[in-house]
Order: sequence, then C-alpha cells, then structure tokens
Amino acid sequence: MPELDVSRISAEVARLCQQVNLEADPAVLECLEREKRGKGERARAFAADLLANAVAAREDRVPICQDTGMVVVFLELGQDLHLTGGDLEEAVQAGVRKAYHEGYLRKSVVDDPLRRKNTGDNTPAVMHTRIVPGSKLRLTVAPKGFGSENASALAMLTPAQGREGVIKFVLATLREKGANACPPLVLGIGIGGTMEKAALLAKEALTLPLGRAHPDPKYRALEVEIVERANRLGIGMQGLGEGTAVLAAHILEFPTHIAGLPVAVNTCCHVYRHAEVVLEGK
Repeated sequence: MPELDVSRISAEVARLCQQVNLEADPAVLECLEREKRGKGERARAFAADLLANAVAAREDRVPICQDTGMVVVFLELGQDLHLTGGDLEEAVQAGVRKAYHEGYLRKSVVDDPLRRKNTGDNTPAVMHTRIVPGSKLRLTVAPKGFGSENASALAMLTPAQGREGVIKFVLATLREKGANACPPLVLGIGIGGTMEKAALLAKEALTLPLGRAHPDPKYRALEVEIVERANRLGIGMQGLGEGTAVLAAHILEFPTHIAGLPVAVNTCCHVYRHAEVVLEGK
C-alpha cells in the first residue's frame, strides 16, 4: 500500500496558502485586462488599479488583499493511500500556521464566534474530507475573505419555484449584498441536496476554473442567464455602477427530496483564491 507522510501535506498547505494570497488567478487578470479596455471611464480606472495591485502583490510578495481569509481545505483521500507520521487534521492546521506566520499574512480567525478572541495563527482551517477510490490525495486550498463571504445566502425554495425561483434568489442576494463584496465577483451556486449540502456545493463551486462551463446544457444555460441578468442590476465594478459586476457563475447540483429545492449562493471577490495539488504515496 502506498504511504504518504503527513509532513508533505503540511508543506503543501503552507505553500498553497501563501501562493494564492500573493498571486492572482491568471484568468482573473485576463478579465481585468478586458475591463480596462471596456466602456465607462471609472470602470476602466478600477480595472487598471486592480491589475496594478495584483502586479505589486506578486512582485513585492505582499498579499493581494489585507483580508487573507479563513482557510478552507478540500481533501479527496484515496482509500488505498496510507497516511503516516501523524494526524491528518493536525497536519493541515500546522500548514496553515506555518503559512500565516512565515508569510506575514493577516490572522483573522477568532476562537469562539461570540467571545471573539483571536487564535493568533489563523487556525483552525475548515476542512472537508472525502474518501475516493485510488491511492492519491487531491488537496485544494481556498482562503475565504469575509467581505464576500458575508454576501452569501441560503434559501429553501419550494419545487414549484423552479428555475426562475433560483435566478430570482441569486439576483435578490446580489441586489442586497453584492456591492459590499468587492465586485467583480465569481458566484458559486449549489442546487439540491439538503441545507448543508447546498451550501457545501456553492463553496466547492468556487474552486472550479474561472468561467468553466457546466457540462449539462441545461445548467450551462442557467449559468449564462444568471451572469447576464446579474450584470444588468447596475452594481458594476466595486459597486459603483460601471463595468462588469459578475465575471462568472459556477453551478454544482445534487439530487434532492421531492418536497424541496435548496439553493445556496457563495460569492467570491475578484481575487478568486484557490489552488490544488495532487500528492502520491511511495
């Protein structure tokens, strides 16, 4: 049975946490380059400033945004892979501690939601682990800033509300909260399952490549319509009414109960921080 020492997991978590906080997604930069040549003087200026900020972060090795996020980690663990050298969860937390200390990243996590004492090392990270066939570990790291996290929402729609109900809910969420989430945004949308499954799907959708089109034409058309209608709301870049407010909508769906239609939308600012690595045992 292949073996993987958990120290490698710690090292990769640390590396990815720093990478995504210092280096903008190239696909996002391409979108901003287009916006810099688009309509609206203010929108062009905003795009130019965001691009300049991303370049400075990469070259000077400083965070793209002062909010370096609460770390979310997705792990797909092959059932034939044997982990050695310690505990998986502690290995992930050790990697986060290392990244935020050595990278001088802002530590934003509090130990209790009501007592509000800072943990001092940005742990604990939120972990989602799934056992899958094979002997590899796919590790995805996605620090989540709360300017956009706070603009997210969940609804338990009725089946009769259907497709249009999903669109109306997403648009209502953006109309109420989108301007505060540092647009242009990427939308992760989870449809189906149960309450917590829909929210998890929405979060996971924000780890997909920017602009990835859904393989099912029905959902692909829904993604396109949501983006088009969202950009007619008048939010604009940085919430000031000009330019593109939503770069993409990514939908993930799951079977659900005959009596329900859970829908979650998780918004992400233009920084769109996530990266993954696949580790193999020896």
